[in-house]
Amino acid sequence: MKYKSSIPEQDLFIDIDAIASMIANTQRESGEIPWSDNDKTDPWDMVEAIMGLNIGGYRAEAIKAFDWLKTMQMEDGTWYASYINGIPEDKTHDTNMTSYIAVGLLHYYLINNDVSFLEKMWETMRAAINFAVSMQTPTGEIYWAKSPEHVVDPMALLTGSSSVHMSLKCAIAVASLLGHHVPEWEEALYKLDDVIKHRRHLFNVTKSRYSMYWFYPILCGALSGKEAQKRIDKYWKKFIVEDLGTRCVSDEPWITIAETSELVLALSAMGNSRLARIVFSWIQGRCFNDRTYWCGFTFPDMVIWPEEKITWTNAVVLMAADALYDITPAGRIFDHDFWNTFEFSPFS
Repeated sequence: MKYKSSIPEQDLFIDIDAIASMIANTQRESGEIPWSDNDKTDPWDMVEAIMGLNIGGYRAEAIKAFDWLKTMQMEDGTWYASYINGIPEDKTHDTNMTSYIAVGLLHYYLINNDVSFLEKMWETMRAAINFAVSMQTPTGEIYWAKSPEHVVDPMALLTGSSSVHMSLKCAIAVASLLGHHVPEWEEALYKLDDVIKHRRHLFNVTKSRYSMYWFYPILCGALSGKEAQKRIDKYWKKFIVEDLGTRCVSDEPWITIAETSELVLALSAMGNSRLARIVFSWIQGRCFNDRTYWCGFTFPDMVIWPEEKITWTNAVVLMAADALYDITPAGRIFDHDFWNTFEFSPFS
């Protein structure tokens, strides 16, 4: 398939400090990072925001956020699905949201080379990953959650399991950096890798209208090479609006900056930097006056919606820019070749 863009590739201006300082200014005194002022906090998106802080050089604020997560973790290794000012809102125990801290910790290490902080966070990460692994089925997929009453919801989601796949890779790498060998994590990863590669029919398809369902198996590295390109080609027209970006869901006229940036990460990870740069160019200029990015916009009327400045949306813009322009040593954390050669890779 050929891809087109009416916008030529050019040097892009990303105001790293404007974005990172917005995230830092949204952070509460406790360390919690909500979506926006007076909004909720969820542990997955908070980790995204932490990665944005690290790319921007806000190391102290990133550590403060990790400390909040460490303090708020429950005995079963989880966090609630959402909080408002530290008070639980949605008491679901979500495997994807819980395990993602491992990605944030490896990302932090790649930038700061701080093994002592990994040691400090080891038990927190270990408990989180063990919870996700405890929810794996015999065929490899990960059940998405337990209810507030700790009842397992026997539904596995391709997007969530793909994210857990990435978390497991990062957790195994962190363990290796600290001299730990956790064979049950390796076994869980290989089973999950196999089911994403070869038996995607085992996942619930109710979320297939979301663009993350399309590219997350690539973003996490389970699909690579020709299989990754085949999946990009198969769903391109379903989710992409040329020259604008990625729909959040296939049947709604809404382009989201986060999903577009995550697609850029996936394309870059699989080695298609040319297309990644084209897609990234489409969202340049979708900014407020302070150079932070919109959450999304409708088309063809081009209405900004919602109007809040979202921390994790802006963080993933920085992550996409890092992947394309090598801003920090963590820019390749999703890169498939990086995981094939990284000294502490589970695939080495």
